[in-house]
Amino acid sequence: MAAPEAWRARSCWFCEVAAATTMEATSREAAPAKSSASGPSAPPALFELCGRAVSAHMGVLESGVWALPGPILQSILPLLNIYYLERIEETALKKGLSTQAIWRRLWDELMKTRPSSLESVTCWRAKFMEAFFSHVLRGTIDVSSDRRLCDQRFSPLLHSSRHVRQLTICNMLQGATELVAEPNRRVLETLASSLHTLKFRHLLFSDVAAQQSLRQLLHQLIHHGAVSQVSLYSWPVPESALFILILTMSAGFWQPGPGGPPCRLCGEASRGRAPSRDEGSLLLGSRRPRRDAAERCAAALMASRRKSEAKQTARAAPATRVTRRSTQESLIAGGTDPKRDLHPPATSYEAPGTNRPPSAPATTSSASASSSTSSSKRAPASAAPQPKPLKRFKRAAGKKGARTRQGSGAESEDLYDFVFIVAGEKEDGEEMEIGEVACGALDGSDPSCLGLPALEASQRFRSISTLELFTVPLSTEAALTLCHLLSSWVSLESLTLSYNGLGSNIFRLLDSLRALSGQAGCRLRALHLSDLFSPLPILELTRAIVRALPLLRVLSIRVDHPSQRDNPAVPGNAGPPTHIIGEEEIPENCLEQLEMGFPRGAQPAPLLCSVLKASGSLQQLSLDSATFASPQDFGLVLQTLKEYNLALKRLSFHDMNLADCQSEVLFLLQNLTLQEITFSFCRLFEKRPAQFLPEMVAAMKGNSTLKGLRLPGNRLGNAGLLALADVFSEDSSSSLCQLDISSNCIKPDGLLEFAKRLERWGRGAFGHLRLFQNWLDQDAVTAREAIRRLRATCHVVSDSWDSSQAFADYVSTM
Repeated sequence: MAAPEAWRARSCWFCEVAAATTMEATSREAAPAKSSASGPSAPPALFELCGRAVSAHMGVLESGVWALPGPILQSILPLLNIYYLERIEETALKKGLSTQAIWRRLWDELMKTRPSSLESVTCWRAKFMEAFFSHVLRGTIDVSSDRRLCDQRFSPLLHSSRHVRQLTICNMLQGATELVAEPNRRVLETLASSLHTLKFRHLLFSDVAAQQSLRQLLHQLIHHGAVSQVSLYSWPVPESALFILILTMSAGFWQPGPGGPPCRLCGEASRGRAPSRDEGSLLLGSRRPRRDAAERCAAALMASRRKSEAKQTARAAPATRVTRRSTQESLIAGGTDPKRDLHPPATSYEAPGTNRPPSAPATTSSASASSSTSSSKRAPASAAPQPKPLKRFKRAAGKKGARTRQGSGAESEDLYDFVFIVAGEKEDGEEMEIGEVACGALDGSDPSCLGLPALEASQRFRSISTLELFTVPLSTEAALTLCHLLSSWVSLESLTLSYNGLGSNIFRLLDSLRALSGQAGCRLRALHLSDLFSPLPILELTRAIVRALPLLRVLSIRVDHPSQRDNPAVPGNAGPPTHIIGEEEIPENCLEQLEMGFPRGAQPAPLLCSVLKASGSLQQLSLDSATFASPQDFGLVLQTLKEYNLALKRLSFHDMNLADCQSEVLFLLQNLTLQEITFSFCRLFEKRPAQFLPEMVAAMKGNSTLKGLRLPGNRLGNAGLLALADVFSEDSSSSLCQLDISSNCIKPDGLLEFAKRLERWGRGAFGHLRLFQNWLDQDAVTAREAIRRLRATCHVVSDSWDSSQAFADYVSTM
């Protein structure tokens, strides 16, 4: 009887609260009801009035609310603000209650964004609180605008920080200064234990104070925290100082910033340590005034010009006329020419006919630099056109010293300076030339010559395991820094370099990866590399990577356009260093997953076969846009897979013309080791469909190991779909359980007949059927009937696609 008595006591307490608040709530709502023109509205229920009162006084009634019976508590939960709703989560779960629907409704009403269809939200509470934290930090949400967000007893940042798994920092490093401020110390401590991923998007130029705050933030979150992944997205003109700071901190190197507060977590050792001159001056720029708008815009113009001049002009000692400050400014100037994105080939490799090929090793460059005595004004012995000498842009008249700009006026003023800098580039002035400064260090092996941090004098802390750079153009300084860090970054497990304009710096990257592979305890197991151009053909680049990293498990590589070496008729196409593309056999490696995206042009099958032969552990292979000289070459690749890759389970082909390779496709479907095959937009049924389809079905009926077949974008049509239905007939030994027939010009009547045949054969549930982007909207009633029948045998995934957009496909299948 104890439990019913307790339940009755709690219910009575709840009714007492209701009685105490009913009169007040009713009197508040009576006045507007009397003045209503349409008559008095229905008053709130007594239970709802009580729930509102309890929600408004949770500071006093919280423990009593937690002890309420489940049915009463379930009605109170939607009336609580987000702070108490989050605190009561554990109690609600113990009583068999879920708050997921409440959090989803809060997301729809307050965040007003729809999650991606590809995103699977497992916990709406965590998703809401993480987004709420970011909005409060950036000041994009007003917590006082909604009673569900406002509570004086709670700090929005502190209360939501423990749910933050990834944090995004944008533009001018907004939020970094707020997080390292003393009032938010507990917030930062909580983030250090909860945050796993740190992202940077659309970064702009920042001042010294913001970079100092970022330094403290990275030190707390990476070196003393749990952040394991750092990703940079869409940074068209990277600032060298900021980029190097993020890289070095991510790699685990740390020195206290000059003038910054000591780290209380590092102890006395770090407090008494003096900052390195190189890192203090070149990473944060603390020993020089902050660059104004003109110098920052000039930096973007000068960086790419300095790279090309350094490769084409003779190496020389630094000019004596250049002052120390101008030298530092020339080394710090980061970013790339804005024209680089419009004309990628011009910055991906050198012009033909240069004195040194783009693939020349660093040792050769250093030797030539030491033997050369000419200045940058002197033309080299080369037929290549000479760029203009680099100049130091003077400040605009009337500007004395640097000043910090804020607000929208800064952007317009920066644009004003940028326009006049470009216009004044053609004028001759009294500026001192600095093009010859540090030219010898650009291709040298000593990173300190280029202002890279003195890592030997830094303390080493915990580092991240995943680094991702998406659309971040890497200047020579940035590439040297990255390679310098990679050579000893043993904790790095995954590296992604996507559209970074590496050009000839790919050879430095390969050298650093080879050095990293030789380090004891190297953990790098996944490499994702993609770019518009490459100085090496993609298959030679793949061979070089596999040779440099024999312990790699996952390799994804994509090159969108062919390199100059793909065309032997182009003059001056000297080969890369011999230690990069050696002719010796590739040693056995540990590769398990290989994904390759090819540029246009036929690919040499023997080079691909050499990679496959050395990858005996390969389990998944994906070839995108691959073209071979003949079907025999494609057959050679498939024969190599059968003989040397016995562990292969998944094979994918995308955007390949296999219309003339039907016998090779049948050979694949008879492979009894493959579990999943994908032919995506491969034009399989373009030729001889009436003869090829029965042969294909017969091969699949005899394959008992194939579990998944994906055929999107092959114009299968109704006739092809009905032919595939025979795979599930009674005399078939196929165990196919996943079928993807998206984008195949399938009409509702054909799909209905397919469903009826499956019912007739009584195969039962065979798994998943994907029907995206087919012509099912032409007869909605028939389509619904077909999908209803199919769902009795499999899980159907479809969409409401407008087939009128596919007129070209319709004409081609008439």
